[in-house]
Amino acid sequence: MSFWETITGSDLTREWKAFEGRAQALPADYQAAWGQIVAHLFPYGSFTGRNLTPIADAALGLLEEAAADGQGIDEVLGDDIAGFSAALAGGVGARSYRDRWREQLNRNVARKLARLGD
Repeated sequence: MSFWETITGSDLTREWKAFEGRAQALPADYQAAWGQIVAHLFPYGSFTGRNLTPIADAALGLLEEAAADGQGIDEVLGDDIAGFSAALAGGVGARSYRDRWREQLNRNVARKLARLGD
């Protein structure tokens, strides 16, 4: 990956388009589940979302294998797609971007309050 691709994110665009192409080959219920998985994964992404590409690749691979084996989507993912996505992202307690922003805000406020108390 070149510096320019890293800066512009064109490598990510190519990867996500490839994911979407692979997802289009899945049955309709698997495509819907893929859309929900991606939607539930995005809050766990970094600023660029680069940390999600290996996770999305693994999830899509799981869906492809399950579809090839003829399993139903409920057998593979269960009823809780949000929970499945959270587990993929690092567990139910994984930090989302909101959690990181909240922690940063709390640190900044605590620092300002400490300066006022001096």
